[in-house]
Amino acid sequence: MIISLKDKKALVGGASQGLGKAVAAQLAASGASVTVMARNEEKLKKVVSGLPANNGQQHSYIVVDFADFGSFKIKMEDYFSNHSVDILVNNTNGPKAGTVLEKNDADYLSAFNLLFQTVQYTTALAVKSMKEKCYGRIINLTSRTVKEPADNLALSNTIRAAVVAWGKTLSRDVGRYNITVNNILTGNFDTERLTQLFELQAASQNISLEEITKKAEADIPLQRLGRPGELANMVAFLASEQASYITGTSIPVDGGLLKSI
Repeated sequence: MIISLKDKKALVGGASQGLGKAVAAQLAASGASVTVMARNEEKLKKVVSGLPANNGQQHSYIVVDFADFGSFKIKMEDYFSNHSVDILVNNTNGPKAGTVLEKNDADYLSAFNLLFQTVQYTTALAVKSMKEKCYGRIINLTSRTVKEPADNLALSNTIRAAVVAWGKTLSRDVGRYNITVNNILTGNFDTERLTQLFELQAASQNISLEEITKKAEADIPLQRLGRPGELANMVAFLASEQASYITGTSIPVDGGLLKSI
């Protein structure tokens, strides 16, 4: 199976590093013109300069702060006033770790804006042109923790579950326009974000980062952390014509870590 995204335009969130960066690279390698979004302009410039352009694609970037929903809305409105996309990959940085007992109403509102409002707002803007073209791919990167909540990730567990339910609902509303909507439930991937979470766990348990990492790997049936490119392959497939009859799904990419069916 050869996946070609030639002549397609993609917008990828959280793409200055980690999973988002890997997704952007794979979509570009498959032929799409990719616009990447994140806070750090220097990192975004490096990402764009390294994206494949064998089909003459035009890659670009948008500097946005997902944590500032007011300014984020303005940036998105400006972008979509002059652009349309065929592929939207919703991906944001995660909120701060912590237990339910440690978080207050302001924390939940902030996490809601970060993880949910940015996703639904960007999607609402993107869907307008997708409906006109009668084509679109919307892919939400969420987490395995929507099925099996992780300790100390109260905000992420809660709001990402809302994104999954929203994505399923959206898929039923836009299917008639040949727009698919799917959620990817990410497992433990070798990224900067996961290292930060492991460092917090190591400090709280007074053990080394290496011990935390080995324990995490031992819990995964494949006995290792995921490589970002492995998740990017799934995104490219869902973005392709080969996945045209797949919508409304939540697909774990986690090395078998989820114990639930």
